[in-house]
Amino acid sequence: MPFRVRIAGLLFLAAGTLAAADPPYMGKWKLNPVKSDFGATTITFAQDGQLMEFSADGMSYKFKIDGKDYIALMGATAAWKEIDPHTWETTNKSAGRLVSTDTIKLSADGKTLTIESKGTKPNGETAADVTVYERVSGGPGLAGKWKTKNVKITSPSVLEFSPNGPDGITMAITDIKAVCNAKFDGNDYPVTGPTVPPKLAMAFKQAGPRAFETTTKLDGKARYVSTSTVSEDGKTLTEVGGAVGISERFKAVYDRQ
Repeated sequence: MPFRVRIAGLLFLAAGTLAAADPPYMGKWKLNPVKSDFGATTITFAQDGQLMEFSADGMSYKFKIDGKDYIALMGATAAWKEIDPHTWETTNKSAGRLVSTDTIKLSADGKTLTIESKGTKPNGETAADVTVYERVSGGPGLAGKWKTKNVKITSPSVLEFSPNGPDGITMAITDIKAVCNAKFDGNDYPVTGPTVPPKLAMAFKQAGPRAFETTTKLDGKARYVSTSTVSEDGKTLTEVGGAVGISERFKAVYDRQ
């Protein structure tokens, strides 16, 4: 076989291999809390008569501190009770299943709010996360606007992406056993899992050879949009995004496993 024909054949095989290769974001990724940045996010508590109103990411819900379940954000429920004038406990459920029990503590000077969240994930892992907020405005007490100061995550989430046909993706959040089988066509695809709220869906679009865009929706309404990009060395996946209609942004960095 002439030399130039052999070279042409090798180039053709190489091109076929590259075309068939999985995109670089396929694989398993674990959140790296140290590299991530959630510092731009805020939460707000406001007194509304006998009710309190909690707001975050452009969403809100009202509740009484009476130990009863109230419909909360993203289809979850929350039950609040007072431990003492500076401490509250919240029981959070999703799809009727306990997700976490949070202890919310206001500092003596009223400038810091610490939320310690404990729970057991569907895969059996225990989580004990702590988020510290500093007051931006408001007071006294719980009422006011609070900005994230630091976050401690003891059981980071693990994402796994795998091909779903020639033009699709399967996303799995392995620790909470959530799965979404989707195509890169911008259409909505349901997310399933033991603690996934009903009518939660995701839409995926490719955003270049190393990136894709995700829109998370609840009951048909877009709630979050983010773009995930793989580094040139293929070792990290960085997701940047935020709630729809809100200028606050987050950055979640994942390491390849």
